[in-house]
Amino acid sequence: MTASSPHPAPEVVVAVDQGTGSTKATAIDHNGTVIARASVPVSRSDPRPGWVEQDPLELRDSVTTAIAALLDQRPLNVAGVGLSNQRESAVVWDRGTGQPLGPMLGWQDRRTAGRAAAASQNGWAEEVRSRTGLPLDPMFSALKLEWLLDQVDPDRAGCRSGRIAVGTVDSWLLFCLTGEHRIEIGNASRTQLLNLEQVEWDAELAERFHIPLRALPKLANSAEESEPLAGLSPILKHARIHAVLGDSHAALYANGVRTTGQVKVTYGSGSSIIALSGEAPAATSAGLVRTIAWDTGRPAYAVEGTILATGSTLVWLSELFGTDPYGLSRLAESAASSGGVDFVPAFSGLGAPFWDPSAQAIISGFGLGTTQAEIARAAFESITLQTADVLTAVERAAGASLASALIDGAPAQNDWLAQLQADLSQMEIKRNNVAELSAIGAAHLAGVSCGFWSEQECEGLSRDRTTFTPSIGPDQAQDHRERWAHAIRRSRLQPTPAQAQLAR
Repeated sequence: MTASSPHPAPEVVVAVDQGTGSTKATAIDHNGTVIARASVPVSRSDPRPGWVEQDPLELRDSVTTAIAALLDQRPLNVAGVGLSNQRESAVVWDRGTGQPLGPMLGWQDRRTAGRAAAASQNGWAEEVRSRTGLPLDPMFSALKLEWLLDQVDPDRAGCRSGRIAVGTVDSWLLFCLTGEHRIEIGNASRTQLLNLEQVEWDAELAERFHIPLRALPKLANSAEESEPLAGLSPILKHARIHAVLGDSHAALYANGVRTTGQVKVTYGSGSSIIALSGEAPAATSAGLVRTIAWDTGRPAYAVEGTILATGSTLVWLSELFGTDPYGLSRLAESAASSGGVDFVPAFSGLGAPFWDPSAQAIISGFGLGTTQAEIARAAFESITLQTADVLTAVERAAGASLASALIDGAPAQNDWLAQLQADLSQMEIKRNNVAELSAIGAAHLAGVSCGFWSEQECEGLSRDRTTFTPSIGPDQAQDHRERWAHAIRRSRLQPTPAQAQLAR
């Protein structure tokens, strides 16, 4: 602030949310109110079926551009910075030049499916899952890092010499912004290289995936202060990053969840359903995975179900129909029902609760009279039905029924979709009405870390929510879910119960 400024610049925490489709910067004041926001789109490339790439330099530049755009809007006194990020995506770079050594492989990338299948046949799957809490699947970072290193450092000499560094999106951005090579523990728990119980890199797994330990980043607490930011606005010349969280973990934190008993659904390109499980790794069951939500002195363990295609389904279908997701939503709402159509968006296989990489995307139950509106409605229903399947798995894991679920993310701001979720899940749905919840979660933790708020003040911040209750009966919902289960079996090339009976 200059001496001539008529009003003092408000003190804020700035949060950056680096996602698959955009990078958002948000400024939040002491009341927890968003007083400025900026967004920069980022591109993705799909050079082959199942391949998903992004440009690491574009991601880096999107962060600096979003922050600059935020700070240009009004004078701000920045107390600290938080970062939330897309998870599992993998980057390899040269420590000396700071240049990436290939594309970033996105979390949706499936090019390593053959390698995952071979490793599973060799008996790795159970050991990997028992140590890391994660199934042996191409979504997680280890196989991506192995593939990238095979292209640029096949004998791993560059890794062993210390020249080559590997990491996830948070690691890459921290390196670019501060020069540090570190990874937040929650993000590390998504790499398939972290031993969940010991909360340290698993040397045996790193060796199996051919990733030298020297190339891996240092493990960092979720609220560990970074070195000063470099190459940004003079306003931030003394600022530091005070918190880093994976995007779904950040949304959980923003919802005020600190104890077990609540479940949160974040809708994005894919979706994450996550619930805290206590201070020890939970047993894996019913298609869920184990993870660490955050670590601020001790790890907060969680169980999670990841759905691979939700929002991305709507983007794909809207482009096919020559509209946009908003237009697709209006089209879907115009249909009284899906007319018996089911849409299983297994574009890259199915994630939770099935974890079936061989599943195929299908549309079933259509005929010559099927309309675009009915197919559009089936696409939206696929989001809620996949979510309902995972919520059922969470209930089984918890051994108790869930009375409600918290939802967030841009698609969740659609009232019709939120009501559809309540109907087909047959539970109360509480939607957070702030779209940039991942950024807010990172801001909340950064604010606590830098003393902007106390923990009690942060937990007491207002959370604007709308509640949706089921508008159809349980029998109608169950009939729909049974039809959906038949479609899932077709997608997985499995016989329906009737077909199995005939085969006998």
